[in-house]
Amino acid sequence: MAVASEIDGSASMSTAPQSPVIEAKGLDLTFQTNDGPVQALRDVNLTINKGDFVSFIGPSGCGKTTFLRVVAALEHPTGGSITVNGMTPDEARRKRAYGYVFQAAGLYPWRTIEKNIKLPLEIMGFDKAEQDRRVKNVLELVDLAGFGKKYPWQLSGGMQQRASIARALAFDADLLLMDEPFGALDEIVRDHLNEQLLELWARTHKTIGFVTHSIPEAVYLSTKIVVMSPRPGRITDVIESTLPAERPLDIRDTPEFLEIAHRVREGLRAGHAYDD
Repeated sequence: MAVASEIDGSASMSTAPQSPVIEAKGLDLTFQTNDGPVQALRDVNLTINKGDFVSFIGPSGCGKTTFLRVVAALEHPTGGSITVNGMTPDEARRKRAYGYVFQAAGLYPWRTIEKNIKLPLEIMGFDKAEQDRRVKNVLELVDLAGFGKKYPWQLSGGMQQRASIARALAFDADLLLMDEPFGALDEIVRDHLNEQLLELWARTHKTIGFVTHSIPEAVYLSTKIVVMSPRPGRITDVIESTLPAERPLDIRDTPEFLEIAHRVREGLRAGHAYDD
């Protein structure tokens, strides 16, 4: 494991105590709709520390994506509190404190891969030489060196998602939010990207929040798994992984992996048992 950042070339991670990257206390969010109020999140309490890889898992409509959107200041809570690097989500957004990877790659078809990655750097005012340096580095990080001049339609779905991850990494935020980025991909490609994402996380030391519907994916990737109930979204369990940092795919056949997966499954069942 080399350096704290493959992008900016900084020195190794500090061992000094760190404040939580994300801290939610009693978080509520209620949407007002034509059919009346809909509570998406209820009394969510969660701490995510620097370097954590946290997966959010639960049924559709449980608030997984909503929570990520609150962190990114794309939604605003109606109760409780949340901080991102000690700031409000709005302050964190203005300081470019996170990168966001959506379910779809969201690449502009008229821009090459390198120009798609450059877009946030252009908006942020980086000079051309710095843009070129960062694009080169992140393309290497996601194993797309040599594909910068290609257009999105010339790449496979998995390669497009890696380009989307590269774009989110380009301005070197410490926090990476990923909303089910591999959900539409076939199992073989998904497994490969899971392996690559773990390697990327080990090399960059990012803090990652990752939404998924897949129990094996959540268990394989995470240091911490947050299990959520159906709406209103509540946390039914927070599972600290005991798996080693080095995780070949066949770790999924081990008793330790299967035990964690069983606990996730039981947490999902417990969530369905709640009465509103």
